[in-house]
Amino acid sequence: MKKLLILMMAVIAAVAMLAAGCGGSAEKKAEPAKVLRVGTEPTFAPFEFQKEGSKDYDGFDMDLARAIGKQMGYKVEIVNMGFDALIPALNAGNIDMVAAGMSITDERKQAVTFSDPYYTSGLIVMVNKDNTEVKGIKDLEGKRIAAQIGTTGENKARSVAGAKVTAFNTNTEAAMELKNKGVDAVINDSPVVGYYLAQGGNATAMTVGEVMEAEEYGLAVKKGNDKLAGDINKALAELKKNGEYDKIYKTWFGEVKK
Repeated sequence: MKKLLILMMAVIAAVAMLAAGCGGSAEKKAEPAKVLRVGTEPTFAPFEFQKEGSKDYDGFDMDLARAIGKQMGYKVEIVNMGFDALIPALNAGNIDMVAAGMSITDERKQAVTFSDPYYTSGLIVMVNKDNTEVKGIKDLEGKRIAAQIGTTGENKARSVAGAKVTAFNTNTEAAMELKNKGVDAVINDSPVVGYYLAQGGNATAMTVGEVMEAEEYGLAVKKGNDKLAGDINKALAELKKNGEYDKIYKTWFGEVKK
C-alpha cells in the first residue's frame, strides 16, 4: 500500500506539472509594439528641427506625427534623411510616412498618396536688410536666388526669368548663403522664414512682397497605400475633433486658425 500510495502521488505530481506546462504555453506572448517609421528632413523649423546639442526631433510636424501615431496605436520612429530622398525611401519601403512640410502638388501625387491637408502655407521672398532693390518676386529677374532642393520654393525660383538659382540641401544653408551675400534672395515657405527671423535672423534679413501661392501640406505614404492613408486621415480628424491638433498648433504658431 505504501508503495502504491507513493506511486499515485508521483503520478498526480507529474500530471499537475504537465497541466501547468500546458497552461504556460497556452498563454499569448506579448505582441511587439507596432512601429510607424516617419521620414523627415529636420532643418525646416518650426515644422521639424533639432535643437542645438539635442538628438531629439522637435517641431509642429513631429508633434503631430507622434500624436497621429499614438491615436493609431503605433510607436513612432523618426528617420532623418535629405528632403529629396524622402519619396524614394517611402516607395522603397524604408519608411512608412513622410512628415516634412511637404506641399501637395499634382507632380507629387503621381509618386505618393497624400493624407488630407493638415496645414496651409505659402511662399515668401527673403532678402538682406541692406537690399533696397528687391521689393518682391518681380524684382528678382536676372538675380541670384537660393532655395532648398526639391521644394516648391525651388520651383518658384526657377520660374523667375533669367534668375540664377542655387539649390541647397537645407534651408539653413540657403539662409547662410544669403547672409554671406552669395545670393540676392531666398524663396521659402512663409512660416519657416517667419520662424527664422524670429529666432534672430531679423538682425540681417527681412521679407519683401506678398505671400505667394497658398499651398497645402500633406502627410505622404507609399503610392497606393490607401489603407494607411485612410487610417492617418481618421486619426487626424479625431485629433482635430478632440482639440489635440489645436493644442499642437498653438504651441508652434501662437494662435489657432479658424
